[in-house]
Amino acid sequence: MRSNYLFTSESVSEGHPDKVADQISDAVVDLFLATDPEARVACETMVTTQKIILSGEVRSSDRSIIDENGVLTDEGRAKIEKVSRAAVKRIGYEQNGFHWETAEFQNNLHAQSAHIAQGVDEGGNKDEGAGDQGIMFGYATDETPDYLPATLYYSHRILEQMATDRHSKKVPFLEPDAKSQVTLQYENGVPVRATALVVSTQHAPGYFYHGNDGDPELYKQLRDYVVGVFHNVLPAGFITDETAIYVNPTGIFEIGGPDGDCGLTGRKIIVDTYGGASPHGGGAFSGKDPTKVDRSAAYVARYLAKNVVAAGLAKRCTIQLSYAIGVAEPLSLYVDTHGTGTVDEARIEQVLATILGGRKLTPRTIRTHLGLNKPIYERTASYGHFGRKPDGDFFSWEKTDLVDALKAAL
Repeated sequence: MRSNYLFTSESVSEGHPDKVADQISDAVVDLFLATDPEARVACETMVTTQKIILSGEVRSSDRSIIDENGVLTDEGRAKIEKVSRAAVKRIGYEQNGFHWETAEFQNNLHAQSAHIAQGVDEGGNKDEGAGDQGIMFGYATDETPDYLPATLYYSHRILEQMATDRHSKKVPFLEPDAKSQVTLQYENGVPVRATALVVSTQHAPGYFYHGNDGDPELYKQLRDYVVGVFHNVLPAGFITDETAIYVNPTGIFEIGGPDGDCGLTGRKIIVDTYGGASPHGGGAFSGKDPTKVDRSAAYVARYLAKNVVAAGLAKRCTIQLSYAIGVAEPLSLYVDTHGTGTVDEARIEQVLATILGGRKLTPRTIRTHLGLNKPIYERTASYGHFGRKPDGDFFSWEKTDLVDALKAAL
């Protein structure tokens, strides 16, 4: 295993067009789960210049939203449009090219396929099956207090601080769309310094300088602010004279968000997870109710991996789960501690298979243990689904409440 290397992760802000789409999709999931915890939602969103377009499949017992024939009611359509526009308003889009109030809204959601439903639903002697086939990964590392790769952790924190300052109007020049990127030097497997830091942020008119164009004084204000954020977020000593710093390297970034680039649900799966430090099964999270194991099994895999590391059983841990649509129990459970483990990985696999109250890792067990049938998802759709602080019903998969049980068993 290499111990000296450079590694890079990126993050995107809540105003990035793909993240706008994710947040709208999860706002719709929350709307359905708020009145029917067993609702089914697969909502895909596209945002572009002055347009918000929803497609996908839904099911609910709430007859104010969907009638007995599986058709969205007028009230249901109005509620979906309201939460979609509210998500965009909260992000802060009030631009000519994309405005929460005036953007055209199209709703193409329709009833869930009966053939999918019959495979997933519980019935007779059949337990609730997985909502799709696939492989899901969870990962944890002791590099940061939140058990995330340091490169991703700092990428998220940079943009979170910038968003906080934008919403509070601490700085006058920030607009919602932004990206960050952090490259760290690892020595003996530990991050020790930043070799490159990048932020590209949408800005108010005039805050750029490129060649002989723009205003150097206004650009300096923006650059000095971003460099200050770098210093606030990264540990002391990580930024040196040799650190390459890039702030809006294209020169100008006034046209951004969905007006500058079409946004789609599920296109930032590496930002959402581990910044490239772990494998990814390919399934997105946002817009999906928790019967979809793309989401729920990825959450429980993170939960298990984090507890393994928090229990001191490894410094790094990757977990893979696999499922077949309509089948309740996972087809496989794989643990890799990357040579850092203190316990045999096969033994860890045996214990994790039934660590949730002695039950197998079925979709229903996962949803019940983590409390996933609740309107908790819009908050997950920006700045990562992992490495977040558990807060009541939110981010239950970030708890380390299995540590004692793991230590006792292993």
